Amino acid sequence: MNQLRLIAAIAERDVLRYTPAGIPVVSARLEHRSDQVEASIPRQVEMEIAAVAAGEISGRFNQAALGEMFLFTGFLARKNRNSKSLVFHVTDFESITPDH
Repeated sequence: MNQLRLIAAIAERDVLRYTPAGIPVVSARLEHRSDQVEASIPRQVEMEIAAVAAGEISGRFNQAALGEMFLFTGFLARKNRNSKSLVFHVTDFESITPDH
């Protein structure tokens, strides 16, 4: 199974564009910060991940506030056929409260 759920903020977002097939797409960079426990040792995690929203969700994603925290759901895939870099393909997201 390839499913990712991540609480993050939209740090940067590109302009809405359309594929040659006419599908709306928005690319962005998400920022995540959290406290995790690994091997019984607490650690702070900070990361950035490339993300893309395509189709119906792209309109909402394009209007979402930069810097606000959201729960993103989606999957990981290669940036393109020949790339080893991964991109988070957002299929849904919802606003969250700070105590979520």
